[in-house]
Amino acid sequence: MIADRRVPPPATGAMAVVTALLEQRTGQQIAATRSWRIETALKPVLRARGLDSLEALVAELLRDPGGPVSEQIVDALLNQETSFFRDAAVLDMVAAAVEVCVQEGRRPRIWSAACSTGQEPLSLAMLFAERARAGVAIDAEILATDVSEAALNRARQARFSQFEIQRGLSVRRMIEWFHAIGDDWVARPELVNRIAFRRHNLVTDAPPAGRFDVILCRNVMLYLSPELRRQVLARLAQAMRPGGLLVLGAGETVIGQSDAFAPSPRYKGLYEPASAVRPAAAA
Repeated sequence: MIADRRVPPPATGAMAVVTALLEQRTGQQIAATRSWRIETALKPVLRARGLDSLEALVAELLRDPGGPVSEQIVDALLNQETSFFRDAAVLDMVAAAVEVCVQEGRRPRIWSAACSTGQEPLSLAMLFAERARAGVAIDAEILATDVSEAALNRARQARFSQFEIQRGLSVRRMIEWFHAIGDDWVARPELVNRIAFRRHNLVTDAPPAGRFDVILCRNVMLYLSPELRRQVLARLAQAMRPGGLLVLGAGETVIGQSDAFAPSPRYKGLYEPASAVRPAAAA
């Protein structure tokens, strides 16, 4: 069974329709080698709508292209993989950079793009709150956005299962920053109130107003075409203050993808607007 699962099924008309819908709405592509994931991801949608096949689901979609079924399909196909303190060393660098902003006398602005169900911005809120208790006051503005309204609703509720809460959180942080409700864990209001959640499509929407000191956009570029990567990175550069930082996923880079950013000389593995890096390199 495992060997069969690794072999992508032959393309079908129904699969072509749903993958085209995902790409049209989000720019994200599902590689041919991962097309098996489509039926697996859409099983909950089929059950909820009382349908027995992907073809029946697509028939509903075609009858009402602008209806709720299209949103359900896109939400199901999006990769919402996330966890608390993912790549913790990277978040520590972000916190250090934010402290520099505070020392320079301004309120830091942070954008957690494609925040999924909220673990990334909540991790940042915890870091800043813990530093405040240690005497380093960080009154940062945290904006968290995602293309999925369903994911954002979960992020706003800040309610997580036992499995989700244990991914990346120590027992100390679980007890300190969350309280148990039944089998779930809910973040304390002082964390959630630090974050503004908004819907935003990185591919089609203009960047949020204002400039940001740090933009986290992790594990999104992997699913975009090279042209869309260039476009998204250009928009992110426009939204960043001079000397700001871009945080990508561990398997992502701007090298060969965009001229808008360059590797940061200050923070290993992070990126800065190229206009801010090049004069320093030439000096």
